[in-house]
Amino acid sequence: MSLGYELTAVDSLNTPDYDGILVVAYNASSDQSIPQNIRDVLGEAAALDNYFEEEITTHKINLPAKRLIYSPVGPLNPDYHDVRSFGEAARKGITRAVKAGFKTPLLVIGSYPTFSQVQLVTLLGALEGLYVNIQYREDCPNKHPKIKNLGVYASGVPSVDKLVKLAAALESGRIVARDIGGADPERMTPARVEEYVKESFKSDSNIKLQVISDEATLNKEYPLFAAVNRAASVIDRHKGRIIYLTYEGSKVNETLLIVGKGVTYDTGGADIKAGGIMAGMSRDKCGAAAVAGFMKVLSILKPPHLKVVGALSMVRNSVGENSYVSDEMITSRAGKRVRVGNTDAEGRMILADVLCYMKELAKNEINPHLFTIATLTGHAFRTVGPGYTIALDNGPARSKSFSPKLQKAGDVIGDMFEVSTIRREDFETHKGKVEGEDVVQALNTPSVQSRRGHQGPAAFLILAAGLDKHGLNSEQPLPFTHIDIAASSAIFVFPEIVPGAPILGLSSCYLNLDNV
Repeated sequence: MSLGYELTAVDSLNTPDYDGILVVAYNASSDQSIPQNIRDVLGEAAALDNYFEEEITTHKINLPAKRLIYSPVGPLNPDYHDVRSFGEAARKGITRAVKAGFKTPLLVIGSYPTFSQVQLVTLLGALEGLYVNIQYREDCPNKHPKIKNLGVYASGVPSVDKLVKLAAALESGRIVARDIGGADPERMTPARVEEYVKESFKSDSNIKLQVISDEATLNKEYPLFAAVNRAASVIDRHKGRIIYLTYEGSKVNETLLIVGKGVTYDTGGADIKAGGIMAGMSRDKCGAAAVAGFMKVLSILKPPHLKVVGALSMVRNSVGENSYVSDEMITSRAGKRVRVGNTDAEGRMILADVLCYMKELAKNEINPHLFTIATLTGHAFRTVGPGYTIALDNGPARSKSFSPKLQKAGDVIGDMFEVSTIRREDFETHKGKVEGEDVVQALNTPSVQSRRGHQGPAAFLILAAGLDKHGLNSEQPLPFTHIDIAASSAIFVFPEIVPGAPILGLSSCYLNLDNV
């Protein structure tokens, strides 16, 4: 996956290859990792303006680049602020540099001892600001890339070259996630997602790809998925499919099995979304997009200790005469009789059977951990607000304190998680209420109007996939973590850029970024 521009480690500010310098730092005039000649210029300007550290400013400098933009991080309260402030400053700074006409900017990154990955987060913020969405790239190729070359100078890291390569790998994964997750419902129909994934991984010999799109197979082996797919299946380009991507390192000691929700457009189905809330529902595929993006990172960094099976569960939740409807009774892959309560709860339907399949694989894998990643509930957005992912563990995962570890790993790299807990009430909500009914898919009300509206769906997934038979007291406990990215995927702040959560958090948790 090409960034579209060069990304170059630089060891001297005297190079003539750059037409402007962008400095991103906290209080740059006193940051000893910033070169003295830059500190002198910024220190002189700071002495004239008490607000200097809170606004982007432009300066002349006696270097070949001639001009300098300073994007300060701003005030930091150590009790509450986190490393995201540096990424945000870099994104704003590179945006300003592009507006100023920089074509070959040189990014100078400051240091901050409190945050161990501050330089990486700063660089990733700049790269995010250089992203051009896939449809704009395709329709207006003269608008991409925004620059020709980004130089990187960072004296606060052991190896700038290593920093640049790591950032490029992580950004490549986020580009895949943004392309899939952010494109409109026609550019990324299920069929076109398949095409995009095949193209994106065609040169990655360490990624195996399998696509299941045959309706007979889907009806037989993934019946809950097939129910959601019914209305869309009459249109060729909207027919659903499940895309499996597998990466296997040379010395595997851990296996991740990850299912991503890929609803290319969510009308709500027969329980149709009304009142203008359908806008942005092309982002309902960001879970699957994140899985593809994480697989891209793995294909580049090639961690030897991991095996990862990623599934993109791609479908359109259309409304029509062939729609699945509330009150239907459908038997899941796990043999659970599921009563449909609300067709707008389609995400858990397209995840559950694939999760069941992953559970079957997990029984024979080394040290397995199951995941679902989904823009699953509006309740998650109501609970934590934009920019935060919610992680929920089953019993075996909670016994390992997994979600708090994931949260800590996300904090390091600016991919923020909040930890929530699946409780007994969540299982009671989704247990069958009458004879012949094992699981209730959803309440009749939307998640935002339901008590424990983001915890309950995690319990449904455990029940519908048969993971309740693999709890702490079972013969084979299987750790499972449900990751709700509804608040961190930009689905509810459409059309802002898709961030690609939780790719950075998973990478920080599993890839030991200090030693990549």
